Amino acid sequence: MADDLATTTRSGPGRLLVAVYAIFAIAATARSGVQIATRFEQAPLAYLLSAFAALVYVLATVCLAKGNAVSRRIAFAACSVELAGVLSIGALSLLRPEWFPDATVWSVFGQGYLFIPVVLPLLGLYWLRRTAR
Repeated sequence: MADDLATTTRSGPGRLLVAVYAIFAIAATARSGVQIATRFEQAPLAYLLSAFAALVYVLATVCLAKGNAVSRRIAFAACSVELAGVLSIGALSLLRPEWFPDATVWSVFGQGYLFIPVVLPLLGLYWLRRTAR
């Protein structure tokens, strides 16, 4: 049963989901790293939020790929935090644009990334639910 759980989150469409999470983990980590290293004083909140998003993407990627009972719970938490983050930062970036002089991964609900950041946690949560035993 445990081995069955380990393969379900990373099989079939789960492979694509893990791959997209991995791409976002790499992209957000690289973006925030460069921003923090080269121009942190310009938009510290935005750049720290991008770094936080990167950590969430890395955690979700690893846990979805691993797929055991503990990692599934952590992946669920990561996807939930991700969804709350993209919704709240997305709304705040529209309501208070002065707080975000430079975009984050989650600004305007992920507009700079074709809105994938707002869809990705929904897909992650759906996949975790669909593959649950």
